[in-house]
Amino acid sequence: MIRSELLQAMAKDNPELRSDEVEQVVDIFFEEITQRLAEGGRVELRGFGAFSTRERDPRRGRNPRTGEAVDVPGKRVPYFKPGKEIRARLNS
Repeated sequence: MIRSELLQAMAKDNPELRSDEVEQVVDIFFEEITQRLAEGGRVELRGFGAFSTRERDPRRGRNPRTGEAVDVPGKRVPYFKPGKEIRARLNS
């Protein structure tokens, strides 16, 4: 599902909301998750899963074009752990 499909589904389920209001709700939802992760926090949606970040250590990589060794700095990356209910639905 892409963002526009999500907006259409939400608009269909909430006919009392204008399309710009539905879009604003989706924007706020994703912005809040992004902001919390940027602050180093965790976002848990019961029954769905949890978003968090993980640290990646610095490492020695390789430029695939030239084969030259390069230093890749450490960084934080987003991580999603599915909840028990979603795993059960996927594997039923």
